[in-house]
Amino acid sequence: MNKEISSQIEQATEQFRQMLVEQYERNQRMAECAVWKTPAQAGDGTVNSSNAAASGNGCTVIGLAAGDGIGPVIMEETKNVLMELLADELSEKRISFKDIEGFTIEERLFAAETVPAAVLAQMEHCDVLLKGPTTTPNAAMGGKNLESANVFLRKKFDLFANVRPVCLPDEGIDWTFFRENTEGEYALGSRGIRLGSGAGEGLSVDFKVTTAEGSRRIAKAAFDFARENGKKRVSIVTKANIMKKTDGDFQSIALEVAQDYPEIETDTWFVDIMAANLVNKDIRSGFEVFLLPNLYGDIITDEAAQIQGGVGTAGSANIGSDFAIFEAIHGSAPRMVEEGIAHLANPASLMTAAVMLLRHIGLAEKASKLEAAVKKANDRLGAEMTGLQGGRSCAEFAQAVRESL
Repeated sequence: MNKEISSQIEQATEQFRQMLVEQYERNQRMAECAVWKTPAQAGDGTVNSSNAAASGNGCTVIGLAAGDGIGPVIMEETKNVLMELLADELSEKRISFKDIEGFTIEERLFAAETVPAAVLAQMEHCDVLLKGPTTTPNAAMGGKNLESANVFLRKKFDLFANVRPVCLPDEGIDWTFFRENTEGEYALGSRGIRLGSGAGEGLSVDFKVTTAEGSRRIAKAAFDFARENGKKRVSIVTKANIMKKTDGDFQSIALEVAQDYPEIETDTWFVDIMAANLVNKDIRSGFEVFLLPNLYGDIITDEAAQIQGGVGTAGSANIGSDFAIFEAIHGSAPRMVEEGIAHLANPASLMTAAVMLLRHIGLAEKASKLEAAVKKANDRLGAEMTGLQGGRSCAEFAQAVRESL
């Protein structure tokens, strides 16, 4: 072994030690938390935020962070729909919108920050956030190789539960996915180690982290949701046969939590067979609530969204004890911007996220009204929302939603 590699191993060992200390201390902080509310409790008709009524006068402040790529296009039309739907709440100052400025790929690259401090300050003055897609910068863009903004915000606000519903009534599908949102491969994904002079030689190691408290709270959130919504089955999805420490602990802790919910059937699956189960029409309607670690949850929920009609149809909630961000699950589609067809983007995913946001802040009736309008628009125009030349536009879809409202 040459001196350069030996030195790199010493540096990597110290880096790994620091990461272990950080993650251990994080788990200790969670364990010492005397009281924390689950996402299921956050749906009790109140604004579940440490900044609740951030305006100081009882007005719920909804931040609108458009993001980049097709984000500004779908956010503009979603805002127009919400302005019409919430006209009474806006006029009575029970609701207000706050446009988050500077949350673009250009501004983030210029500041060399995943989320610039000025942008973060705006978000912290909101009660909840509706967020469009964001591009994750990389070295090829000529700037700092920054962490994903999604990952950063989930860790910053400790949004440990990613909740994604998928519903196809005609096929008996009513799924709700609880994906752990702050751990797994994503927690340390930007801090891997490479030995050698570059990607073309040597070896690379990335890290995955699972904590007892992180696993316990997402499991409790899933089972609380199941109990409170009359669900009878929770399916735990891991690769515990291979990842025996991380996934093994996640599964064991989830099964331990399940003992407090004897009325709910609990089963365990490996992620590869679950991916097959979702396209198996003979059995898939039997599933109800899914509990998954971070990476598997990301992959499986995209598959589920595709079964529903595509990632453009699905919304997502990122919920913690004190804050929540609701977002489209798809990416920023830079291809569409480059080709000059961003106006053809489908806003259904962001509008579905808005439905979840409205339920979260206690506007269940308005949420159901928007949900029905989006479904009608999708039934009418969904097949033509191709994102390609000749497809229907974002504005046309939004107009169809407004007509249904």
